Formats: sequence, structure tokens, C-alpha cells
Amino acid sequence: MSEINCIVVTPEETAVEAVVESVVVPLIDGEMGILPNYAAMIGRLGAGELRLRTGDQLERFFLEGGFIQVADNTVSILTGRAIPVEQLDAAAAEGQLESALAEPAVGMEQIEARDQLVQQLRAQQRVARRSAK
Repeated sequence: MSEINCIVVTPEETAVEAVVESVVVPLIDGEMGILPNYAAMIGRLGAGELRLRTGDQLERFFLEGGFIQVADNTVSILTGRAIPVEQLDAAAAEGQLESALAEPAVGMEQIEARDQLVQQLRAQQRVARRSAK
């Protein structure tokens, strides 16, 4: 069976380097599954869950957006943060979300930055709640 090399890089580290059977990534307009011999592509990631499957093993991470490149059975992901799902705290994300929503934003830059943070925190909550089930 063919396999895929998956590399996830953040500004601080190489967060994941694994050989897997399938990859599911959060794009800005939905999820996309990648199997071996997938066509070459470049895409923009949204905030959401990265799933890496090998047999019965499933590794899950929260990604904070970024970019993906698929080429020659290698999936390269550049993201601001990659957090293992078991380290997420839905209650902490809820508190951060309330703080972000309460913070006044003046001007387009501040409004866009706050909206992006709110979107990321909501996605983090969804992924954390899904893993708690």
C-alpha cells in the first residue's frame, strides 16, 4: 500500500513528521482528504482539525490556518500553530472568545484581526468538543 509523507511546520518547530495512509486538512472553504498519489496542489488552510490516519491509528491536531502543498506523495503544511487535540481546552477557548468579543475594535485592521481571532477560537472550541465526545 502506498503511503504519504506529512510534514507540519510552525514558526517554532517541525510539529509533525509522519508517514501515514491518509490526511484530512481544513481548507478555508471546507475539509479535503488526501490519499496516496494525489494530484499536485497548493491551498490555503482554515482554522480546524488535521487528521492523520495509519491503519486504526488516528492522530488529530488543531491547525491555526496556513498553507498546504501536495506533491509526490508529500503533504507539506505551514501553519501558525499545530496543537495536539488532547491538549485543547474548550473552556479556556470559551474564555478567550468572550474576551475577544468584549474587546473594542476601531478601524478595519483591528476589526479584521479580531474577526480572525474569533474564527480561530470558535474552530478550536469545535475541535476540542468533538474530541471530548
